[in-house]
Amino acid sequence: MHQIRYFLAVCETLNFTRAAESCNVSQPSLTRAIKGLEDELGGPLFRRERNNTHLTGLGEMMRPHLTQVLIETDAAKERARSFARLDDVELKLGIMCTIGPRRFVPFLQAFRERHPKVNLVVQDGSNTLLEERLAQGELDVAVYGQPEEIDERFHARRLYDERFVIGVGPGHPFDKVNAVRCADLHEQAYVNRVQCEYFGHAGRIFRQQGAQTRIVFRSDRDDWVQSMAMAGLGFTFIPEFAVTMPGLKVRPLIEPEIVRTIQVVTVRGRPHVPSVGAFVREVLAFPWLNASS
Repeated sequence: MHQIRYFLAVCETLNFTRAAESCNVSQPSLTRAIKGLEDELGGPLFRRERNNTHLTGLGEMMRPHLTQVLIETDAAKERARSFARLDDVELKLGIMCTIGPRRFVPFLQAFRERHPKVNLVVQDGSNTLLEERLAQGELDVAVYGQPEEIDERFHARRLYDERFVIGVGPGHPFDKVNAVRCADLHEQAYVNRVQCEYFGHAGRIFRQQGAQTRIVFRSDRDDWVQSMAMAGLGFTFIPEFAVTMPGLKVRPLIEPEIVRTIQVVTVRGRPHVPSVGAFVREVLAFPWLNASS
């Protein structure tokens, strides 16, 4: 790049002494650099005839190409500096589909205020899908939880815990109680969300308590599941901060209580861009206990 800068300086001044001064180098250093560039390109770039320094045919041909190289290089450096400053960068964030927006939106608002030039691209999916996208580099960072330990390929840090609750429509027998025991779910109609990462885990607990439920409706959309429970088809088993349907009657699930831990997850050992570091710092420092619920 020094050779290109020196070459273009001589093109502007047609004087090696003035070009060296403008580049803040000695004339011998500039001359050696030009000679090195000529060796690489296979011929002389300038003719020096007393006070008549001018470009050769090769020099004329190379000038626009090398000018463009310098422009692109300077643009790339500025882009890199902007990236390090978190200016106009994209952060690909995966959020588990069962994490309710009302719990997470306050954090995203705060992050946006502190880093207004980081463009968040949010993708949702199951915990297994998010893990796959993280591993393949399709996501920079993800937020999810699961009953089993997170794979050792990933680095996971706890954000908050969230209880599971029972949601029913008005008039359901559970509407008349303060809490629902797992045993109370026996032979009850169950409105199930298809992509429930705790479905198997909860099912084992229900069976241990002697409860066998009857699935009467299934959907991969939370709004449909909550709407059908609201309509009286049966109960739904849902994270407490994922409840979005107005009027849905929500009761704590007890004996035993089922809780999940929501974590921020990155790929262990992978070099991360500055925006990922900023996101992880902010999400760990956020006061989740005081967040809107």
